[in-house]
Amino acid sequence: MGERADRAYNLFKQGYNCSQAVFMAFCDKYGIDEEKAAVLASSFGGGMGRMREVCGAFSGMLLVNSLETGSADASDIEAKRANYESVQALAARFKEENGSLICRELLGLTKQQESAQTATPEKRTEQYYKKRPCAEIVKSAAEILEETF
Repeated sequence: MGERADRAYNLFKQGYNCSQAVFMAFCDKYGIDEEKAAVLASSFGGGMGRMREVCGAFSGMLLVNSLETGSADASDIEAKRANYESVQALAARFKEENGSLICRELLGLTKQQESAQTATPEKRTEQYYKKRPCAEIVKSAAEILEETF
């Protein structure tokens, strides 16, 4: 495991959400302070606001990808194509390694468990970490980024 993957894993274990942990592990590379990175990535945790949609770790990857391949030129079609191509390559690799891009699928939630979800995050206890694959998925996401960029 690389240094940034270790960092992402540890940030998640400190209580940051999946997206924050991945993005914060790379923020220094782009001159973004940790607090700003944590704020920027905060809404993507829990599969986007705990709605269990797109995995927060993958969303964190896309924040890093935007800094690597994104463009501010709205008319640059080639830059958009290159960025979207890199998103699709990261998605394929993430799915290959983790099985899905969707939080609820990664967590193995039943329909009943999914419908019982609220906006309130679960308390981070030893039991929480035992039943959730999130720390390993965060680590995987950061490893993919380390290999890619």
